[in-house]
Amino acid sequence: MTVTEGENRRAAFDITKGTRPVKALSEAEVEECLDLSELLDGLEDGFRRLELGEVQSPPRPEITVPGKGYSLSMPAWAPGQQMCVKIVNVFDGNLDIGLPNHLAVITLFDPETGAATCIMDGTYITGVRTSGAAVLSARLLGRTDARVATVIGAGVQGREHLRLLPLIRDFDRINVCSLYHEDARDLADRFELARAVADTEAAVRESDIVCLATYSETPVIDPSWVGPGTHVSSVGVRPPGGELPTALAAEHKLFVETLDAFEPPQVGSAELAGIDPAHGTTLGAVVVDPRRGRTNDTEITVYKGMGIGMEDMVAANLAYRRATAAETGQTYNW
Repeated sequence: MTVTEGENRRAAFDITKGTRPVKALSEAEVEECLDLSELLDGLEDGFRRLELGEVQSPPRPEITVPGKGYSLSMPAWAPGQQMCVKIVNVFDGNLDIGLPNHLAVITLFDPETGAATCIMDGTYITGVRTSGAAVLSARLLGRTDARVATVIGAGVQGREHLRLLPLIRDFDRINVCSLYHEDARDLADRFELARAVADTEAAVRESDIVCLATYSETPVIDPSWVGPGTHVSSVGVRPPGGELPTALAAEHKLFVETLDAFEPPQVGSAELAGIDPAHGTTLGAVVVDPRRGRTNDTEITVYKGMGIGMEDMVAANLAYRRATAAETGQTYNW
């Protein structure tokens, strides 16, 4: 290939990045800019686009620090979105020193150039998008006349479920159960519809929707407690076991984010080990064709969430757009 004499051209070695504006958002600023109703709608559209092949959201690679924790890289992109890469570090010992056991950072990139556009704290997004996908599963699969919900777990996921559940149904009450009843009581006191319940079995038996949101290595409910027509969701991840009874997932209609859920941890779920992936249906398939979801008011539906990069992409882009419009956060020449 020849270059015409006089053509405006610079050699690659003479081109540097220089400084470019990059927005930075703190955890509090991300929370301020993320509307929860928009998040649920955005996740539903994200699952639809994932099912149609419009989203790249590959399995997450892992590195492990022996005796301390592990780190996952979660990239995703879809047309019309900023490219998103989240690094989430799960270090259980952090709780003993006053830090969350999940810490995350998200970077957004311009899909036209690959240049960084935003760096934001991903800790809040990690919590709310996980519960957001579970609550979306209840919106898609729960009975329309559901009036009683139970959240088992009084941690970050329990808190976010309590914020999101009232957006999908007109509940009479939401039970909160926890290994430590005082935690359930303290959390329930923050939400109008919530009430702390010490008897987990009784709470589950009266519920139309049951949300498992614990950090348990063993099942926190018995399948016999779950009545006809109930929707059960589970977001807790604690290999080598887990909070969701395997029999509940194996014997009823099972829904997942992607079929990667059937892979071994950390990509997949320990509770789904031994279950044929053909038994699972993706949430995206239900969004595209609601006939793939609940078909009557007596069947039990089960959702097992693991968290995927698409969810981070949706949440981070929503926060970034609102922050840009409101001029929230700091902009640095980087």
